[in-house]
Amino acid sequence: MPPIDPVPPIVLIAVFALIAIRQVGTFRLAIWQIMLAGALAVLALGSISPGKALASIDLDVMIFLFGMFVVGEAMVESRYLHNVAHSVFSRARSTDALVLYILFIMGFFSAFIMNDTVAIIGTPLVLFYAKRHNISPKLLLLSLCFATTLGSVASPIGNPQNLLIALHGKMSNPFVSFFTYLAIPTFLNILIAFAMLRFFFRGHFHNMRLEGAREDIRDRGLADLCRVSLLLIFVMITAKVVSVFNGLEWDFSLTYIAIAAATPILLISPRRFEIARKIDWHTLVFFASMFVLMASVWDSGIIQRLMPGWSGAGYAPVMVLSVLLSQLISNVPFVALYLPVLDLAGAGARELMALAAGSTIAGNLLILGAASNIIIIQNSEKKGETISFLDFARVGIPLTVFNTAVYWAYFELFL
Repeated sequence: MPPIDPVPPIVLIAVFALIAIRQVGTFRLAIWQIMLAGALAVLALGSISPGKALASIDLDVMIFLFGMFVVGEAMVESRYLHNVAHSVFSRARSTDALVLYILFIMGFFSAFIMNDTVAIIGTPLVLFYAKRHNISPKLLLLSLCFATTLGSVASPIGNPQNLLIALHGKMSNPFVSFFTYLAIPTFLNILIAFAMLRFFFRGHFHNMRLEGAREDIRDRGLADLCRVSLLLIFVMITAKVVSVFNGLEWDFSLTYIAIAAATPILLISPRRFEIARKIDWHTLVFFASMFVLMASVWDSGIIQRLMPGWSGAGYAPVMVLSVLLSQLISNVPFVALYLPVLDLAGAGARELMALAAGSTIAGNLLILGAASNIIIIQNSEKKGETISFLDFARVGIPLTVFNTAVYWAYFELFL
């Protein structure tokens, strides 16, 4: 066996340590900056050539994220999704109903427009309701955190790690696979999340009628284009599912869905350049850098040496390993490293779905387990509210234990 290049593993460890700390002296580092520095380090030290680094960047993932970020930013700028959410939440007649609405409605949106987008949109909404109706901000912020995490589990486009699995897991129709394996246990886990919140915040629930405030749409033309984009997403997803069930030959990549959804906004909206400028370019830099760093780690030979311990013996070890290691190295980089290991080990659909479930519900265990949690915390702190590490952990740890048990039991008993 060829010798291991020690540089990429050392750089990877340094990157993960900095992501966990995110501060050097007086400098507060963003996650994308840390990952970019890691990619530049392996390039500068010769562990990966510039040509191979460029080739390692997955264009399907980058294009998909760009397209969905365009749609998400248009929804934020037009206030279209805010308007829809307020219309739904205003029907809540109690704190119980509001928390259930947040868990299921925000969870539903997370499945189709990515959970990070919903985290951005949802934070000011839940804080508005917390202040207006004297409800614990921590209760509603935790509800939003769990909604964006759990809601994204059963969709191949619900979060970035699921997208990686869908594009590289060799599934004939990822929507069908994710729904078949993960929809029912995810529904049950959302109900469990409600029960856990009800238990830990039992003194904060009341039956007083909640009054919703109308959230006006800022840009009706842009909102109309958002409606068209959402319609295209749902139509193309339906077409992709129907094509499999009817044995049709026409199939298309997930990337085409994002391109089609973004096209009306980029072609028709007079604000196209403003929207393109405001999308989350930092996340795109994070992904491009991550692909380069992970390619250098794979080429170093360290993963191949660790494979016997990483490949697991079925879906249960994969799920547990995904939950635990995602806390240390973040779920997206973990999935990027683990996918080739599972591929070489001949893993099937159950292992891939266990990877999707485990790496996603890792976001419920601790506050650093998901980027959507960080987005919610950062946005809430701008409004003077926050959730501490212990606030999150006291609910998140038992919730994740139940979540993992539900997915395992469903896999064991019904699949």
